[in-house]
Amino acid sequence: MDFLSYLINGISLGSVYAIIALGYTMVYGIAKMLNFAHGDVIMVGCYIVFMMMGKAGVPPIVAILGAVVICTVLGMGIEKLAYKPLRRATSLAVLITAIGVSYFLQNSALLIFGADSKSFTSVVNLPNLQLAGGKLTISSTTLVTVIVCIVIMLALSFFIKKTKAGQAMLAVSEDKDAAMLMGINANATISLTFAIGSCLAAIAGALFCSAYPVLTPYTGSMPGIKAFTAAVFGGIGSIPGAFIGGILLGVIEIFAKAYVSSQLSDAIVFAVLIIVLLVRPTGILGKKIHEKV
Repeated sequence: MDFLSYLINGISLGSVYAIIALGYTMVYGIAKMLNFAHGDVIMVGCYIVFMMMGKAGVPPIVAILGAVVICTVLGMGIEKLAYKPLRRATSLAVLITAIGVSYFLQNSALLIFGADSKSFTSVVNLPNLQLAGGKLTISSTTLVTVIVCIVIMLALSFFIKKTKAGQAMLAVSEDKDAAMLMGINANATISLTFAIGSCLAAIAGALFCSAYPVLTPYTGSMPGIKAFTAAVFGGIGSIPGAFIGGILLGVIEIFAKAYVSSQLSDAIVFAVLIIVLLVRPTGILGKKIHEKV
């Protein structure tokens, strides 16, 4: 039963990584940039849910919707103010800007909320699932996290493949200049991508803090880094790849903590990533791109 319990916990943690990784992979796949401030948008969403539930006393679903709206606006604002002026800039300039935005959000949270850790109340208030005569317990947070992750991945896949806005995203990801010549508003498409990614960050943040209920201004840093690792692991730019990479990463981390060492679990996760990239540099579902020179 211990093995099954660890596996379920790994899938639950991996589902959170997958939701965050979907935001990373969408932004990279369409805007061709790595938004390292994504993890801090998660932290902002957590604080919004915390304040709305703790101070205003609103129901969890309303608090999550509020966080989704605010984080969506925040993500679009970051894109407009920080990244849009750098459309033609070098990758290094964009990377430095992303790190700067990350530090700005972290220090803003320190000034507003302080450095003290806060106890986060779970947004899931459902009964746990008992299996095998009570020998195996699956928490309601785990069930909701996995279901939400699957629904989001399927919804995103449908959106990208079947809607006009999704087709515009695919066109911009292939060739932004050619897409603009065909009448596609590339700036609006990239803004929509950031909006979707930030929306997912708010949802993932609420679920992550429900499972690990300690909230600080640095809450989003580690899951953000691991979710980026999951996106690279699965093949950055691929929605199914982000999902698979997140699940695998979560399972590897939990098994490493259980059977090897909790102190070495992070090192094992990144070691596995290095091995995968040595064998398959594009990730599990990534496609090799041939550029003409």
